[in-house]
Amino acid sequence: MADLVWARGYTDPAWARLHTTSGRELVPSRRVWRGSGDSSALPTASAGALDGLTFTGPYGGSLTLTELLARAETDALLVMHRGLLVHEEYLHGYEPHVPHFNASAAKSYLGLVAAVLAHEGQLDRGTQVAKIVPELAGTAFGDAQVDHLLHMGTRMSYAGRPYDKALEAQRYFAILAPQLRPYGYTGPATIREHLATARATGEPGGEFRYENGNVEALAEVLRRVTSTTTSSLLSEMIWSRIGAEEDAYYLLDSEGSEAACGGFSATARDLARLGEMVRCGGAIGDRQIVPETVASTIVSGVPDGYPHRVRFPAAPPGAPATLSYHDLWWIPNDPHGSFMASGIHGQRLFISPALDLVIVHYASQIVSPAVPQIPLVQAFLKIGTHLCG
Repeated sequence: MADLVWARGYTDPAWARLHTTSGRELVPSRRVWRGSGDSSALPTASAGALDGLTFTGPYGGSLTLTELLARAETDALLVMHRGLLVHEEYLHGYEPHVPHFNASAAKSYLGLVAAVLAHEGQLDRGTQVAKIVPELAGTAFGDAQVDHLLHMGTRMSYAGRPYDKALEAQRYFAILAPQLRPYGYTGPATIREHLATARATGEPGGEFRYENGNVEALAEVLRRVTSTTTSSLLSEMIWSRIGAEEDAYYLLDSEGSEAACGGFSATARDLARLGEMVRCGGAIGDRQIVPETVASTIVSGVPDGYPHRVRFPAAPPGAPATLSYHDLWWIPNDPHGSFMASGIHGQRLFISPALDLVIVHYASQIVSPAVPQIPLVQAFLKIGTHLCG
């Protein structure tokens, strides 16, 4: 099981625990190489740092940490505070060395790569996408600028049908995995073919719309400007430099293109290393991995010009009235300068510089109107303030 991607079921956790179906068992994948060096240490603090904490549940009331994790269908929770691993917990048979599906949290890692390339002058945020990827000319993404993709600033419909976010997400997964296609499916068979069907329904930059196609178009832009695959690019720029213990993986479509918007898997420990590097201004010790300017302006660098402050549809009760979105990172606008990578079913990389906090949360939450979502952000902030004393 050491090299399997943990991807539990989308609707029935009990079924998932029995089968532990691997994304890499369903479709091809490509590794994000950890490099040839030694893994970096994750120094630990004494156990019990979170003992006695209680949290507000989705209907009010009080939950212990154990109860909270059970309600959240948590597979892993790692908490780092001031560079020390103060809590590490695995549930449902998930193991520390097994890569876990990150879902849309993967978008933020690609955003980090793009921001570094822009900082280094290899990527011009203001360039029209079609000038870099001519095949996207005439599509909603080809007509947009690179910066529009980084901020979900396009409006589109696919194949002439009215836009429906849930339906388009299902169709995207059907592109990747033929097993998920309905009987008689005749739609696109690759990510490239899917993007080619997108037509603009509004001017780019005029409105925020969270849509996977922006990220897939951005991934192709980065492949063109660097002449390398998404997997190799992430390995070269970040993964091989953070002291990862394990390779990460991207799922591939039938043409060999990475599913950049959500097909990424990595261990919780390695994701904690990534988060700690970003929290520390892009550095690990005296080694600068990501330019300090890039790491430190994820929150403060939110540009004007788009409606970046948006209400996330799944924001739990008590969440800030608005969220910001910058370079594919979510920004809760709390007093601590926090930001996060967020994926469906409970995948989170939460970074709070003022609280000296990094939290990795992996889960397989059921997504249904009948199942209340656990207020994870509020729980993370309570953990951080508790640890700060």
